Amino acid sequence: MNPSVNTSDPLQVCQGIPARAAAVLARMPKVPAGWPGRFVRMPHGAFMHSVDRGAGHPVVMVHGNPSWSYLFRGLVEPLAKTRRVIIPDHIGCGMSDLAPLGYCFTLKERVADFGNLVHQLAPTGPVDLIVHDWGGMIGLAWAVQNPTRVGRIVVMNSAGFGLPPGASIPMSLRMARTPGLGSLLIRGFNAFVRGAIRYGTVKPLSVEVKASFLAPYHTSDEREATLRFVEDIPLTQSHPSWNLVQNTSENLGNLAEKPLMILWGMQDFVFTKPFLDTWRTRRPDARCVEYPQAGHWLLEDVLEPCLAEIRNFLEPVHGSAT
Repeated sequence: MNPSVNTSDPLQVCQGIPARAAAVLARMPKVPAGWPGRFVRMPHGAFMHSVDRGAGHPVVMVHGNPSWSYLFRGLVEPLAKTRRVIIPDHIGCGMSDLAPLGYCFTLKERVADFGNLVHQLAPTGPVDLIVHDWGGMIGLAWAVQNPTRVGRIVVMNSAGFGLPPGASIPMSLRMARTPGLGSLLIRGFNAFVRGAIRYGTVKPLSVEVKASFLAPYHTSDEREATLRFVEDIPLTQSHPSWNLVQNTSENLGNLAEKPLMILWGMQDFVFTKPFLDTWRTRRPDARCVEYPQAGHWLLEDVLEPCLAEIRNFLEPVHGSAT
């Protein structure tokens, strides 16, 4: 159906399901509880989808590339019993709209989108964050700029800093960043999503789960965001996102008093041990849990242990919803 906005509502929320989200839904063998959620209009005009489930103190989960909110599905119902669970899809990902004309897919724009959505859905008080992959850079860039809005933080195979000593960009990412070749591989053959499905876990994914991760990325246009995310990794000072990454890294001290927990799949070929070591150096107070038999998408490999850690970490301060 054609989306519209209720102009009397202070939230710019879509009335109905946008065509992009409807197409993704139709491709999913099984739709988890909580999907679709709400569709919030951004200042640039596109609708950003977000799961919005439960009530109580908000916990906001931020996905990376090439996943989408579906990655967090196993956390939603258990946490929503006592918490409000908010999980946005970045523009061009999941059930959000494709990027509007003029959108440049930069980290700055991603952080602005995220901040706008949090402001609309949870405008006051602190929120807890659970971040994964490039969602860590997006969520933490917003967090260092808005420390009073942040409660507790869970980092999963992610970073709030640039490439640490001892780490390197894997060949698959280097190929994906090669002009011409990267577009052919990612937009033409969907290699990035298919590669993540194949190599992002230790346990093989089911046919149903594979289809659901692929659901938002069937056409070349739908795969643009997955390509542009890769291109937006700043490796040189001339890159448009370099300064924001450096600023985030330099200002992580703004979050020094925020309780931090790190959950890490040790079989990750992208966010390798040097990233984890850097977190340990910068936040020796953080609870750190290693999962030797988990990959990059650790929630697919060790969901129940992660869920138990997250519930124990989040509940001591905030308790049950009222």
